[in-house]
Amino acid sequence: MSISNFDLSKEKNGRKRSNFFSRAFSMNEFGIFLALAVLCIALGTAKPTFFSFTNVMNVLQGITLVGIMAVGEAFVIIAGGIDLSVGSIMSLSGLMIAYLVHAGVDPTISLLITLAVGFLCGFFNAFLIVKWKLNPFITTLATMNIYQGFAYLLTGGMPVQINSYLNFIGHGNIYGVPVSVIIMFFIVLAGHILLTRTVFGKKVFAVGGNERAAKLSGIRVENAKFVVYSIVGVLCALAGVISTTNLGIADPTAGSSMNLNVIAAVVIGGASLAGGKGSVIGVLIGAAIMGVLRNGFVLLRFSIYIQMISLGVVIILAVLIDIVRNKGNIFVLIRDQIRRNQN
Repeated sequence: MSISNFDLSKEKNGRKRSNFFSRAFSMNEFGIFLALAVLCIALGTAKPTFFSFTNVMNVLQGITLVGIMAVGEAFVIIAGGIDLSVGSIMSLSGLMIAYLVHAGVDPTISLLITLAVGFLCGFFNAFLIVKWKLNPFITTLATMNIYQGFAYLLTGGMPVQINSYLNFIGHGNIYGVPVSVIIMFFIVLAGHILLTRTVFGKKVFAVGGNERAAKLSGIRVENAKFVVYSIVGVLCALAGVISTTNLGIADPTAGSSMNLNVIAAVVIGGASLAGGKGSVIGVLIGAAIMGVLRNGFVLLRFSIYIQMISLGVVIILAVLIDIVRNKGNIFVLIRDQIRRNQN
């Protein structure tokens, strides 16, 4: 190889490395990933056991339910909506599968029926929002109480035990990795591909970015909304199955604290509450940040009250960042509009 060819090769390699790093630093998820890395390093320095395999698996298993439901919530929020009923769908679904198995229904059929119930809950939310033109916030706030009420009615508010081969989904493991964690990563991967590599994903972003423009461009906005709300319903049902099979018992209040955590994971992960922005990878990182914080507080023996305050502060900071980011985008749009008028 001549010197000139060698120099050209070095230049191309350097350019490739430069492009790689520039893409990495320009990614929307880079900032939150950096925050997660700094948080992990700080906790690992304070408590070396933080990086033990057992503890890492505990952290991952701890974010499984939030991570799975947050993937579905991300689709809804990116499409310009919101779903406050995710925790209630999870509770209802967890009780449903335990009730069916306890009643003698085949576990596999029980699983399919439970996922179908989650689908119907999400579909019903979409029906009220799309066909009756109701506000998503108010609608899902109402259905949250409806689904939670059904969860109590199903068993009279009493927990139901479950003991079948489905329990492997919740507390089984493969080579030390919990099955529920494997399921979560599969859901994240599938959600990422669906959102970034398919026509449907582009439609979701278009609907959330500008619904009127999406309609004018020929996108069936109503169909897209039905799909995203149905997706979150199915994923909440799956989370309910995992929760119930992990504990071996279904509790009607299992998902009562999940609504805020799921939405927080989506917002911390970089999604905009105004719609049109977000990513599934960011959602996973957002859920991981909350899981690492909780785990770190436990390792450092912080009070549960300090944990609640800290998580609340993190959520507020994430929302403030979202507001600032959207204001910046609005200013850019105004600037571009002024320039076009001047020309």
